[in-house]
Amino acid sequence: MNRILFFIAFSFIFQFGTYAQDAINNYKYIIVPTQYDFQKSEDQYQLNSLTKFLFNKHGYQAYLQSDEFPSDLGADNCMALKAVLKDVKGGFLVTKIQIDLVDCKNNTVATSVIGITKIKNFKKAYTKATRDAFITYQDFDYKYNGSSESKTTNVEAVKEKAAETKVDSKETLEVVESEIKAADEKVKIPDEIEIIEEEEEPVITSEVVDKKDILYAQPINNGFQIVDTEPKKVMMLLYSGSPDMYIVQGKDAVVYRNESGWVYAENDGNRLRVKKINLKF
Repeated sequence: MNRILFFIAFSFIFQFGTYAQDAINNYKYIIVPTQYDFQKSEDQYQLNSLTKFLFNKHGYQAYLQSDEFPSDLGADNCMALKAVLKDVKGGFLVTKIQIDLVDCKNNTVATSVIGITKIKNFKKAYTKATRDAFITYQDFDYKYNGSSESKTTNVEAVKEKAAETKVDSKETLEVVESEIKAADEKVKIPDEIEIIEEEEEPVITSEVVDKKDILYAQPINNGFQIVDTEPKKVMMLLYSGSPDMYIVQGKDAVVYRNESGWVYAENDGNRLRVKKINLKF
């Protein structure tokens, strides 16, 4: 396994974002409902107004469902995507928000990262989770392209590309995980391996990791601050576009989740270091 394989293992998560951005550029407007499914009243916690504000702030043309629409949108609502906020059910006292963009035929064109917070005040929690989820669209270089092509065709093309990417990336991650499994069987210590890049067969070593070392994720604006039990800051995780993978700030490293839990993977010069970590969100 070499450095290229390591980058493939996590770079796929950006590719769907690129396809989604291309699809979004085919739409001129964003329509924001006056009430989402999980709300008990219109614009509860001012989330709908906030959603409209965030899209307009970052270069989109957004309107509330109750606003007066431009003449072209009034004549053809398929020129717009609908912003749908979802209250993703999580753990106790955890608020999770995801923002989908849906076309006039109910196809999901884009999905945001999940904004997560443990703030107890409902209004503050929903506001923060929504802002964190919006980071996905904040980073898009949106520019309406005036495309006259079928929106449905464009959405299907995006889905096909994303499906191909998902298959390739899944196979790549399976290779990484198979290396971990091989190391486990060879050295009987399942916590950390090093894969050395050499011309001959890679040499696999292992170090004992104290399983009692627990790391805690504290939400920040663009990801999570990871601290230990002291508490002392260990690293910063940035959103990647997938709720199961984060980029480690300042390192050629990612933290991702597989069936056995959270894993830290770092490219250290000519080595790929993969280590299971006890991470709590």
